[in-house]
Amino acid sequence: MPDQIEPFVIVTEAAALDDLRSRLRRARWPEPETVGDWSQGVPLAYLQDLCGYWAGGYDWRATEARLNEIPQFTTSIDGLSVHFLHVRSPHPDAIPLIMTHGWPGSFLEFEQALGPLTDPVAHGGAAADAFHLVVPSLPGYGFSGKPAAAGWDVHRIGRAWAELMTRLGYERFVALGSDWGTSVSTSLALQHPGRLLGLHLIPPLAPPDRTAGDLTDAERAALADLDERTRTGSGYSAEQGTRPQTIGYSLLDSPVGLCAWIAEKLWAWTEHPGDLSQVLTADQVLDNITLYWLTGTGASAARLYWESIAQVTEWFTTATDDTITVPAGCSIFPAEVPRPSRRWAQRRFENIVHWNEPGRGGHFAAWEQPGLFVEEVRAVARACRLRAA
Repeated sequence: MPDQIEPFVIVTEAAALDDLRSRLRRARWPEPETVGDWSQGVPLAYLQDLCGYWAGGYDWRATEARLNEIPQFTTSIDGLSVHFLHVRSPHPDAIPLIMTHGWPGSFLEFEQALGPLTDPVAHGGAAADAFHLVVPSLPGYGFSGKPAAAGWDVHRIGRAWAELMTRLGYERFVALGSDWGTSVSTSLALQHPGRLLGLHLIPPLAPPDRTAGDLTDAERAALADLDERTRTGSGYSAEQGTRPQTIGYSLLDSPVGLCAWIAEKLWAWTEHPGDLSQVLTADQVLDNITLYWLTGTGASAARLYWESIAQVTEWFTTATDDTITVPAGCSIFPAEVPRPSRRWAQRRFENIVHWNEPGRGGHFAAWEQPGLFVEEVRAVARACRLRAA
């Protein structure tokens, strides 16, 4: 049956792990950076320490066993195998929620939130805050299939997610996303507004009003951070958006290269006091990087930029007519870039039912601050229910 849903179990051959360790131990290292910070990229000492642990101390088998305790499945949609977590709540009236990750993350971003969201009573919450969770891996990411032809942009992914929710029996649901997940969820609202109980965007993509004469201090700071990120931290996007195949060879052939490519963004985009391990442990970082390595998805994941970065850039830089009336909850974490203001977002999202700016966290909110993330998810759902009533 083309719409059949199959259970999925992660199985890693020992040879794949042996090969990874061998490559790490045979790495060719460049000379150290000529500065005392991260302005030239990942410092040599940091990466050597991380890769040394990856080769000699990190235990993927423990991660594999832990992940296999989570219900996982695959199904073929539009000719592509889609991998997803499907964790049903013990509370039958739970709200269906599809959560979409981005780059350079994965479904692992949401791992710590699965329990509190599906079984809030067991985590000190109320049954009314329960969710049935669906967490798919984007096409070309993780254990999902790799598109063999062009065309898998955020809109096609949105249509695939709508079909996935139909197959799971969820006619109406909430769509949550960060990074690429924000764009996919927004596309869902454009294409299937009647199916969405609400949107939760972290953050919403909305063009700033740079010419306004009454910019607030927060808006000026957000614009300054966006301009600085564009000037010094967007090279990865330019490369993946124009030549993903070229960078893909390095990401598939060199675990050190892949580690540097991803670790730089984890370090730069999280909120920490100069020490990433304060918010993401070395094991968490390597869980995610190892997933990219073992699935060989460095190139296929980068290709999503080639497919859709132009659309996303338009959404957060240019005023468009595609306004959205679906109830929208917006969470803007302090170290995120971009950080739209509410008045900017309201020009596109006409029905904002929740707006909050938590006190801590960056780009990977669910991963960095799972407690705050769970609070935000619950608050958005409550606001959507109240507005629907």
